[in-house]
Amino acid sequence: MATYLLPDQDAFYNPKPINGDNQIQTEEQEAYDQKLDAMIATLPKNKGWRSQYIFRYKGFWCSREAIRGLLLIKDHFHPQPTDIFLTSFMKCGTTWLKALMFSTVNRHRYNFSDHPLLRTGPQSVFPFLDTHIFLDYPMTNFDHLPAPRLFATHHAHTSLPTSMTSPASTCKFVYVCRDPKDALVSKWHFMRKLRSKELPPVSFDEAFELFCDGVSEYGPFWEIVLGYWKASQDSPEKILFLKYEDMKREPKVELKRLAAFMGKPFTEEEEKKGVVEEIVKLCSFENLSNLEVNKGGGGVQKFTAKVVVENREFFRKGKVGDWENYLTEEMKDRIDTITRNKLKGSGLILGATHQT
Repeated sequence: MATYLLPDQDAFYNPKPINGDNQIQTEEQEAYDQKLDAMIATLPKNKGWRSQYIFRYKGFWCSREAIRGLLLIKDHFHPQPTDIFLTSFMKCGTTWLKALMFSTVNRHRYNFSDHPLLRTGPQSVFPFLDTHIFLDYPMTNFDHLPAPRLFATHHAHTSLPTSMTSPASTCKFVYVCRDPKDALVSKWHFMRKLRSKELPPVSFDEAFELFCDGVSEYGPFWEIVLGYWKASQDSPEKILFLKYEDMKREPKVELKRLAAFMGKPFTEEEEKKGVVEEIVKLCSFENLSNLEVNKGGGGVQKFTAKVVVENREFFRKGKVGDWENYLTEEMKDRIDTITRNKLKGSGLILGATHQT
């Protein structure tokens, strides 16, 4: 089952599986699914990277499970004023940010020599809201999590309920983006490992065409990035916009920005003691990817009843510029042109757009 850490108890929460012992809940779930399927039947569909099809729902491409999750978030999730949401397009630094955010918020609870991240993968330290909500149907209220509660989602800013995003809400969002060329390569590697063996594989050339057309899970890439960028410009106190490349270049600087934004700034004494450096080291790709639980130690994440991912699949290279090993010059120019056109006038620069 999908589990996540309860920091104040140093224990894991295990959602109760749905079974025939609760007929009322089962019937409610079946009715919900029938309504969902009727709605999905009316949506445009295209080829999915993991599943056979994805569907365009309110401007973004999602799997059936992701749409179901979004509807359940709107119907059942009750945000608290101190909630912090990690948001991103897939494979843009989510795993790294989960580790950094959890370690920073909970740095007074754990020693670095015996930290939960040494025993469990970053995916386990706070819930992935998009899918956890229906593994624990109709959905836990998460009241057992200490404040600030940390959640992750790949959904667009405009797709989330206004209870989370309205000017009246005090919830905070941390958005991390990445050069779209690297995002494409990393996502293709990840999704092909999750794709059912019963379906024909998606070649890199095919994934490239789909990505450029905006067709991929939670895509189009540029629209979701722009949505969070514009929201961060309007409400910088509520949305921190980070770039993966900046974090790789100056991790200590970016971590201090992150801590201050979350309301957990490092004190002068902590900086003198090297706490910032310790967190950066603990959460580094080199350290996390070499832990047994993230290599072959049996660590797994269950996202849906059928999607179970080994921890090691979340760690590939963690590099900037790996796209050079996969994209031709023509492919690079095409994505850079799309990026330049999509971001024109926004003030946001990604990838190679600064070179032209």
